[in-house]
Amino acid sequence: MKIILNSKEQIVDEGISVDGLAAQLGLPQGGVAIAVNNRIVKRDEWRDTLLKENDSVIIIKAACGG
Repeated sequence: MKIILNSKEQIVDEGISVDGLAAQLGLPQGGVAIAVNNRIVKRDEWRDTLLKENDSVIIIKAACGG
């Protein structure tokens, strides 16, 4: 199915969870926030949050610096 990942079309497996997407993308365990349709998904909800066709997903990675 198609989602919009950081403003680009991405094909993912039907019924994938936010947790599954994070694993598929090789995201680190910390320093990452994910929003689905402009709503931040708490990390403890990643496994239970299933993505749907045309969902908009934003991945935000923490950056060090000043």
